[in-house]
Amino acid sequence: MPIRFDHKPGLVVYLTAGDPSLDATREIAIAAIDAGADVIELGVPFSDPLADGPVIQRAMERAVAKGTSLADVIGVAKQIRAARPNAGLVIFSYLNPILRYGLKKFADDAKAAGADGVLATDMIVEEATEYLAEMDRVGLAPVFLAAPTSPDERLEAIAKHSKGFIYAISRAGVTGTQQSMTGDATSLVERIRRWSKLPVAVGFGISNADHVAQVTEFADAAVVGSAIVELVERSTPESAPGAVARFIKGLRRE
Repeated sequence: MPIRFDHKPGLVVYLTAGDPSLDATREIAIAAIDAGADVIELGVPFSDPLADGPVIQRAMERAVAKGTSLADVIGVAKQIRAARPNAGLVIFSYLNPILRYGLKKFADDAKAAGADGVLATDMIVEEATEYLAEMDRVGLAPVFLAAPTSPDERLEAIAKHSKGFIYAISRAGVTGTQQSMTGDATSLVERIRRWSKLPVAVGFGISNADHVAQVTEFADAAVVGSAIVELVERSTPESAPGAVARFIKGLRRE
């Protein structure tokens, strides 16, 4: 099914799969969807998450230590899809685990599990020919990251090859919460819209209702990652789904 945003603002929720457990990830994802998340990004644990800040790095380390694999994440995706057929579901991974798994096999298995799209965080569009061919073959939406530092040529290519939505990074650097959205995010979204009519989701640092309200003024959706992962870290496996659901409900000002 196509990725869509049924709420205004749309909400994309990132979870590090396998932290604190695969079962907990499934239950947290379902709770997040029921609380109003339009899209779940299932993060594949990786031992060298250079684009991530300390909160997600810690979650990755915990999940890697438990042996969580890409195959496990695909399995959780299948369970979430069965439980919530209409939710948006994106596999979020560094490229290395995908290549180790096998690009063709990954595309086949992710599609069979019910994923809507894939975001390979360190895949740059200029080197994505084979990747894009596999995504197209099975009907998965490739989601690319666009940064404030991206030149116009790259943004135009991202706009051309993206499906589902475009993920606009609110600032240069690594993931993590911040105090306010910067002007970089606004200008980046304006630049993206020169070439694409896809929804634009803004992420990196969004952690409260004020941030979401700011993003609503110029973009289609907000991506919440580190704030959710930190909340899971502070919660017990039993309490995490409820805590995440309450947090998500508080992000929109009705």
